[in-house]
Amino acid sequence: MKILVETSARHVHVSEEALNILFGEGYQLTNKKDLSQPGQFACEERVTVVGPKGELAGVSILGPTRPASQVELSLSDARKIGVAAPVRESGDIAATPGCKLVGPKGEVELDCGIIAAKRHIHLNLEEAAEFGLSDKQVVSVKIESNGRDLTFGDVVVRVNKNFAAAMHIDTDESNAAGCSGTVYGEIIA
Repeated sequence: MKILVETSARHVHVSEEALNILFGEGYQLTNKKDLSQPGQFACEERVTVVGPKGELAGVSILGPTRPASQVELSLSDARKIGVAAPVRESGDIAATPGCKLVGPKGEVELDCGIIAAKRHIHLNLEEAAEFGLSDKQVVSVKIESNGRDLTFGDVVVRVNKNFAAAMHIDTDESNAAGCSGTVYGEIIA
């Protein structure tokens, strides 16, 4: 069972309210590039993420807007700005550290929202049935690379009718496995 493995670099999801503060009332995100997940896109817009010990400038926003703002960093990025980011699934931001987002028109203080995204696999209903996997199932994925073969454990399967088959890992994980170019992993259920 092979799955496309994509590296998800640091990024921010913003709420409509935060977008209006950061970029101005009524602002609309600009689609720079469609992502592998249907309806998701990388934006032209970027913000600065400010933590207690540093900042990350030029962090990409992913669209569309969401009900709550969220910052997804690698553990290395989080340490750089002085934050202990918990490993969580996207959207699970309760009781997580906050930060300040700085845009061209304003700033937003997030009480919570910083996570290191739990490595995960997106599958639609048909793909999940084909792979014999179910939503929230935890699997391992083996990646073979030139001298850096690695098997990732604790990979959560996320099934939704709107998803497309892909595994997402952060930049720390990608570097550990020596990923470059198009990479496929073998799902070990």
